[in-house]
Amino acid sequence: MTLRLLGLTAALATVLAACASAPPGGPGGRPGPPDDDGPRREAGGQQLFISPAGEPFRAPPNAPYPVEIWFGGADANHDGALTRDEFVADALRFFATLDTDRSGVIDAFEVSAYENRVAPEILGGPAPSSLRRGPMGLGQDGGGEAPRRRPQGANVLQGAAFYGLIAEPQPVMASDGDFDRRITRDEATKAAKTRFALLDTDKDGQLRLAELPRTPAQRGLRQSRDGKGPGRMGGPGGGPRG
Repeated sequence: MTLRLLGLTAALATVLAACASAPPGGPGGRPGPPDDDGPRREAGGQQLFISPAGEPFRAPPNAPYPVEIWFGGADANHDGALTRDEFVADALRFFATLDTDRSGVIDAFEVSAYENRVAPEILGGPAPSSLRRGPMGLGQDGGGEAPRRRPQGANVLQGAAFYGLIAEPQPVMASDGDFDRRITRDEATKAAKTRFALLDTDKDGQLRLAELPRTPAQRGLRQSRDGKGPGRMGGPGGGPRG
């Protein structure tokens, strides 16, 4: 186990070093892991978006909300719409990034690296209860692909749920359909298809940037810029910008 841990640590260090040497935003506009000074939140001036697959995207405070970075990269043919195939392909690309030992499985060591190095923001506490919920996460109440039911009135905006389109505090582990603490490529594929269905509210088989719900963090930034205070969060829609 010690040799395995050392190997995974070395692999992760290589990935992080490559990201650190790349231009800002990472290759092709994709973001790298955060700097060594720890999590960066909106309170510190930087915007954060966490994709449905769990990948973090960061942008300066005056830039468009970084959901645009994710969407532009996932839209492989640049036609302004995400198909289910493109959505799944983007999720599997990030799966491969986390699968540092190329075993075809994201194991506990790689999950820990994700939580502590790639997206440390998800280890934070719950979001303010006044912020709205996003779409419910993956179904794990008896299997299948039905949305997971949560108690009414419970604050579900923990971890990545505050920065994402779907109310999943830990999107990587949410893909673990058989609860064995390991995520296979097949599980990641199934999770991506379920998430696409949750977001494709008009069931036309594609997602457009302007049709996506704002994340709770994005809405909070918008209200802060407008000088409206926390207020009441509305429903989905309203365009992509913060």
